Amino acid sequence: MEKQYLTFLSFCFSNTICGLLIVSWLARSIIRNGFIRTLAWRKETKKKNQEDENKMSLLDLPDLTLDCILEKLSPSELCAMTCVCSELRDKCISDHLWEKHMEKKWGRLMGDAAIQEWKSHVATIMRCLRSSSSSRKSKPNWSSRFVASLKPFAWLSSNHGCENRGSSSYFAPIDSVMYWYSNLENGKFWFPAQVYNRENGHVGFMMSCYDAKIRYDFKTDTFQARYSAHGRRAAEEKVRWQRLRPSQDDTKSRDLHVSDCLHGLRPGDHFEIQWRRTIEFPYGWWFGIVGHLQNCDGGENCRCHADENVVMEFRQFRQESPWRRTVINRKEHRETGDEENGFYGGVKKLGTEEEISTWKRLWPSQALE
Repeated sequence: MEKQYLTFLSFCFSNTICGLLIVSWLARSIIRNGFIRTLAWRKETKKKNQEDENKMSLLDLPDLTLDCILEKLSPSELCAMTCVCSELRDKCISDHLWEKHMEKKWGRLMGDAAIQEWKSHVATIMRCLRSSSSSRKSKPNWSSRFVASLKPFAWLSSNHGCENRGSSSYFAPIDSVMYWYSNLENGKFWFPAQVYNRENGHVGFMMSCYDAKIRYDFKTDTFQARYSAHGRRAAEEKVRWQRLRPSQDDTKSRDLHVSDCLHGLRPGDHFEIQWRRTIEFPYGWWFGIVGHLQNCDGGENCRCHADENVVMEFRQFRQESPWRRTVINRKEHRETGDEENGFYGGVKKLGTEEEISTWKRLWPSQALE
């Protein structure tokens, strides 16, 4: 059988006409099959393109409709949308989308001092970028934008997948609200605030509020605080939101507050007063209640509000405690005190129930010595 097959092949290849016919038949077969496949592919592609043309893209929506959709997204979802395309990225970093999230989470801590601190921080970065751009003779627009690395957005939920797409996915101006929000979330930005019952409720600071620099830890939803006092720095971990309030820009921690409420204080009024252990220490704000003079029984004939002296009571201390009360003069009060009992500074009257209730929530479970 093999011999007959080889004889046939030998005859075919020795015969020129037969060889040409075989080659021609093979060529026509290849061309015909390829042409049929090409037609089928073109038909399928055309059908697919027609289907794609009939589909509506998110970017085909009117601007107002698209903005309404983006406003419903969470901060992590907005950041995820910046990974989709450059047009969505530009929309998702808009300040008007991030201002709502900033106010919702950070508004209660962003006082004038914190805002000013952030503006100063941004100005410093801008100067560094301008200086760097000038030295490299690069394009000037780099001074107004910042390519955020993955670390400033480490607080993002990992299920969005954007953390694996490279740092260019997050391209936010350094003066944008989005960049501000991300720096707060990841703890890159230390800002001024005041901490109630500092150093984890140390007995020596109960019912007080001190200035500190704080930063956020998104993993524990708490803060780290740094205090400055008498040439040393004290730090505290895991400070909860309930123990924080905005820093007061009008009075620095070592400045004497101007007391403009003394003439109106009456028994039962709630107040805060500056106090420091020595003149080297910064002031803290201490909560108290206006009491009655020693010769007054608190009855209908009480004239304590008309006396030139006013009793400042700190009822977290026992009656016999030397820290229980102090008396100051309404007319001539400045800083009073000594090295033994500390120094009392300016006074401000608490005018809202929210302020008073915040202090009452911090009240110690038992009276202090």
